[in-house]
Amino acid sequence: MASFIGDYLCKIDSKGRALLPAAFKKHMPVTAGDRFVIKKDIYEKCLILYTIDEWDKQNELLRSRLNPYNKEHSKLLRAYYRGTAEISLDASNRLLLPKRLLELAGIGKEIYLSGQDKKIEIWSKEIYDNNDINEDEFADLAENILGGLDSA
Repeated sequence: MASFIGDYLCKIDSKGRALLPAAFKKHMPVTAGDRFVIKKDIYEKCLILYTIDEWDKQNELLRSRLNPYNKEHSKLLRAYYRGTAEISLDASNRLLLPKRLLELAGIGKEIYLSGQDKKIEIWSKEIYDNNDINEDEFADLAENILGGLDSA
């Protein structure tokens, strides 16, 4: 199972390619075969990169909760899959990021690849640098979300 940790500042070349950091590459599951799915995030102005294995798990989760013959569910599915693309690492461990998705996320020449456990977020450097919360806000979030959990 992949568990991506850390954030890395990377450059995008003129063709839209970015090097996948070695720390992320070494956590890739063998079964993923250097294949990914990339999509626009639902909540933030960034892109999400899933290994093909994790993408399959996300699809199973959707299938278990949604009925494609329900009008609202169908609308959600359509929006969820809009703009997704399958991409692969090239021989130099670079990802060719779709131009239309880069534009949607406001990404220019520098990006942050941020490991978020089973996925990698791809952020514009400018947005990522300005999207931080202070220590008190983080502590409050942790207490509100995790503070009531049973400690087993």
